[in-house]
Amino acid sequence: MSENTRSLHELGRLGQSVWYDNISRDLIASGELGKLIDLGVTGLTSNPSIFEKAVSGSADYDDSMLRFSREGMDVDGVFESMAVEDIRSVADLLKPIYERTDGADGYASLEVNPHLAADTDGTVADGLRIFKTLNRPNVMIKVPATPEGMPAIARLLEAGVNVNATLIFSLDAYDQVSEAYLSGLEARRRAGGDVSRVASVASFFVSRVDSAVDGLIDARTGEGNSELADLKGKAAIANARLAYQAFKGVYRGDRFAELRAAGAMVQRPLWASTSTKDPAYSDVMYVETLIGRDTVNTLPDATLRAFVDHGSASETLEAGVDAARQSLASLESVGIDMDAVTSKLLTDGVKAFADAYDQLVAKLDVKRQQLIAAN
Repeated sequence: MSENTRSLHELGRLGQSVWYDNISRDLIASGELGKLIDLGVTGLTSNPSIFEKAVSGSADYDDSMLRFSREGMDVDGVFESMAVEDIRSVADLLKPIYERTDGADGYASLEVNPHLAADTDGTVADGLRIFKTLNRPNVMIKVPATPEGMPAIARLLEAGVNVNATLIFSLDAYDQVSEAYLSGLEARRRAGGDVSRVASVASFFVSRVDSAVDGLIDARTGEGNSELADLKGKAAIANARLAYQAFKGVYRGDRFAELRAAGAMVQRPLWASTSTKDPAYSDVMYVETLIGRDTVNTLPDATLRAFVDHGSASETLEAGVDAARQSLASLESVGIDMDAVTSKLLTDGVKAFADAYDQLVAKLDVKRQQLIAAN
């Protein structure tokens, strides 16, 4: 780390929380996560891909794997139990932040089984069960923002479960997630429930949008449409900035005012997929351009360290809103269908998490059988 270690705290002063998009048992046990919290990290996100790398890449989980296997758990149960151990440990480290912010920050997120993305009832049941098993106030259950996930998000919130709505790529999906949040809290309030301790974030994915759109632009510039090159690297930030405008419209409106009076918190936009995929772009491009109040940016390790090393912090999220609208309009005018792009990204994202989960479980099953045979 460089001497520029105040940068994460500066983001906090500008109203943006920094969450860490990574988890491993060594990260927790070594004290490294504690150091990152001291540096200004105030939350953590996980997903099946991250757990796949953590579990299959070390022996840190072997003792737990053997213990849970001997208790008669199947391989899915073994994985979930190990993940629960990690998320509980992270939540305990983040608990002082949760208490200091009166429940506004300090959360660790764990995803429902990714194979439930098209199953509303299954997602609700899995989310309720995992939330109860975790037994920590500062955990969030990640639910993909699929058509079937939207009503599940509302039902979980109504039940008092903190929700991280994930895999949001389009403005339409963001609007639907906001509606799910409002309707879930309204239903909870009608039933006499407390809405003041139900937290949620809307994870809006960023760099994957540019990767997809830039690929389409490259294909067309290769056909002689060189004027399209100026639109590269514009779609993702434009998309996110317009989502933030939608956020302000919802949470400064009359409908939310009643929930706010009852103690409800806003559902903060969370910028996800913030690592830079194109080496031609700055490695902190999706951090520096999306800084604003009531937001979260979840950073993978390399992006976090890059920002600490050479990032700069100032309010940028509301800059160029008109230009953002123009960028998206220009893309549509040249035949790049953003609805089609974001729909495919959602489909691909769900599949990627399901595939990572399956790979994890397959590797885990082989490893646990080896451990059982050796012990």
